Amino acid sequence: MRRLLAVFAASVLAVGAAQAADVNLLNVSYDPTRELYTALNKAFSAKYQVETGKTIEIKQSHGGSGKQARSVIDGLQADVVTLALAYDVDAIAQRGLLAADWQKKLTNNAAPYTSTIVFLVRKGNPRGVRDWDDLAKPGIKVITPNPKTSGGARWNYLAAYGYALKKYGTEDKARDFVRDIFRNVPVLDTGARGSTVTFVERNIGDVLLAWENEAYLAIDEFGKDKFEIVAPSLSILAEPTIAIVDKVVDKKGTRAAAEAYFKFIYSSEGQEIAAQNHYRPRDPAIAAKHQADFAKVELFTIDDVFGGWQKAQAAHFDDAGVFDKIYTQ
Repeated sequence: MRRLLAVFAASVLAVGAAQAADVNLLNVSYDPTRELYTALNKAFSAKYQVETGKTIEIKQSHGGSGKQARSVIDGLQADVVTLALAYDVDAIAQRGLLAADWQKKLTNNAAPYTSTIVFLVRKGNPRGVRDWDDLAKPGIKVITPNPKTSGGARWNYLAAYGYALKKYGTEDKARDFVRDIFRNVPVLDTGARGSTVTFVERNIGDVLLAWENEAYLAIDEFGKDKFEIVAPSLSILAEPTIAIVDKVVDKKGTRAAAEAYFKFIYSSEGQEIAAQNHYRPRDPAIAAKHQADFAKVELFTIDDVFGGWQKAQAAHFDDAGVFDKIYTQ
């Protein structure tokens, strides 16, 4: 069985030695970061042991970003969270588990790497998908996860909505456009990795709306003879965010290790690992080195078009929001 499906089936991955480590961290993350954190954890663990003389084990939990945030709120003892969007970390902060100003505690608004939304199509692009308009055409089968449970799905939705706002000029036309896309979605998986498996393993759909890193990973795994990436003319700058869960690290005494872990992600070595796993690094030198590795696409931000995550969530993804209205009509 191929690696993507095997990794998807494992809800919690242990990274590190089988024997008990001196320090243990739990990183609760979103769907498509399994490979990224496998590499980061291995490199950080080795560096940490050299620098401190202690062994460290970092366990991973993966799933839809919204569901992962809910698990932490409900008691999952995450030392750190590395989720798909700031709104999900805000939800944890609102329960008093971490500081309200968590996003100001790290550089780049606590987003050490970025991504965007692209299209993964089958080799030769048999349906001729070139831009967002093609996804709204009758007969096109679009694979995307559920925005109610998946952070990646919310980025997908907002990328399409932002494109429609720019091209068609009104909220009504943007809603109609996104409604047409979702009418072409045959199944809503709960998370981004589930949608990738639906598209690449189950061979359902003509186009997968995907994190850029997830699309490249599928090509790495299955080959350029199976799939190719189409970059739309306009997409959204996706900014996954990270935070230390203060209540947990203070209880467990793991704050110093968690801070060292995050410092490593921002380091040149960590940024290089992010780039090798198809995330866009924030470090200017590493970004310049890998500039040719990423799709050329015009990007807008959630702040510019939607007024930030709090407003976007309330308007589009809360119960009775725009998504509920267009999906049930």
